[in-house]
Amino acid sequence: MVGKISSDLPPGFRFHPTDEELIMYYLRYQATSRPCPVLIISEIDIYKFDPWELPEKAEFGENEWYFFTPRDRKYPNGVRPNRAAVSGYWKATGTDKAIYSASKYVGIKKALVFYKGKPPKGVKTDWIMHEYRLSDSKPQTTKQSGSMRLDDWVLCRIYKKKNLGKTMEMVKAEEEKLEAQTVSTNNAIEVVGAASGPQTMKLRRICSLSHLLELDYFGSIPQLLGDNSYDDQNYTMTNVVNTNVHHQMEKFQLGDQVSSEQQNNYNNFFNQQPVFVNPAFQFQ
Repeated sequence: MVGKISSDLPPGFRFHPTDEELIMYYLRYQATSRPCPVLIISEIDIYKFDPWELPEKAEFGENEWYFFTPRDRKYPNGVRPNRAAVSGYWKATGTDKAIYSASKYVGIKKALVFYKGKPPKGVKTDWIMHEYRLSDSKPQTTKQSGSMRLDDWVLCRIYKKKNLGKTMEMVKAEEEKLEAQTVSTNNAIEVVGAASGPQTMKLRRICSLSHLLELDYFGSIPQLLGDNSYDDQNYTMTNVVNTNVHHQMEKFQLGDQVSSEQQNNYNNFFNQQPVFVNPAFQFQ
């Protein structure tokens, strides 16, 4: 909602007064029956409505709405204001804030939250009110006025707080889902490829080429990716002559002489190994 009188305002007009300006140029003018600088604050008893009904009663506002409203007493001989509304009540929260103008104490700001239901079992909502009142305002006595009126005018700013809790829960759920997908991808090793073409193996992201080169190991790469530990003195290699025939494991000690036949078998084995691709590049 932009407001009822937005067409009478200059283009680009925004109403974002400070606490001091609300007291000095709006509430004080209203209390002394002087015209305000801009007539965009409605006069309404906000306690006769629920907060979600107030935006359409406002003269101007998009995300926050301003009202001049009277306050009534809760008890005939008391000075506590009546905070009850149609389907709930306003409850004060935090401490009152003193407002100064040129080091002079001019007003008080009070924050309130709307609760649905009846106290003390009301349900808290996201509707917030900032109530401004003059520091020199004196409550009317019931003997003088003959009514329950406590103040003629206070200024209220009402807005609905964004529900950050739900937003954070959604973000956290998305992060957990992404993390689960990442772990699943990192732990999975798949062999992809056609029968006629070279095979491509997906490696864990922690296995990089530099990591493999740094290992003091001269066995086959599939052994590097296995979970079995290896002995620093004994190394095992598998000779693969073709895709269907596997020879038995041959063990040798460091420094042993390797025959030319064994060397040829090792060369054939490495030439037939699948192509390794880091998963980080497979989706590009």
